[in-house]
Amino acid sequence: MPVTQGDTRRSILDTAQRIMSRKGFAAVGINEVLSQAGVPKGSFYHYFNSKDAFGEAMMRSYFADYLADMDRILDEPDTTPAQRLMNYWQSWRESQSVDECQGKCLAVKLGAEVSDLSESMRIALKEGTTAIVDRLERVIAAGLEDGSLPVDGDARTTAQALYDLWLGASVMAKIHRDIGALDTAATVTRRLLHV
Repeated sequence: MPVTQGDTRRSILDTAQRIMSRKGFAAVGINEVLSQAGVPKGSFYHYFNSKDAFGEAMMRSYFADYLADMDRILDEPDTTPAQRLMNYWQSWRESQSVDECQGKCLAVKLGAEVSDLSESMRIALKEGTTAIVDRLERVIAAGLEDGSLPVDGDARTTAQALYDLWLGASVMAKIHRDIGALDTAATVTRRLLHV
């Protein structure tokens, strides 16, 4: 089966996500990404207009995949909203505790770095993280409705607070190279959700 332009573009984006989740955005050159993706160096601008456009495309691709995985967890049949939400946090803990707590979340790894470097990447991060909070809010609202999540407060505020908690805990886990902050986030989450 011949490789298509879309396959090559996707390969570049996937390779960049893997490298940048370890090194960051500014520390990675385009040539490193292209070399590891097996794509000729001169073809970068065939797929992206600039490094900024490439970074934005990478963030959008990352969030599309992340949100699809999140939907799979949060839409699991035959479980209560409370169970689905706690399964999501467990999945987060597992993904952020790999590689000596270096994690796999590009929002954690690149959020502060690129928000000051690229407006288009900042907007992609903002839209992606907002979509995450939207999904959390939806599940919390369903849990309030069926009684499985008797939270104090409204669904949106709770969703935003939980996301902020876990994002901060992930940063602290990276700094300390220890999952203690993630375990604390899980404990606080259970208390906040009364589960």
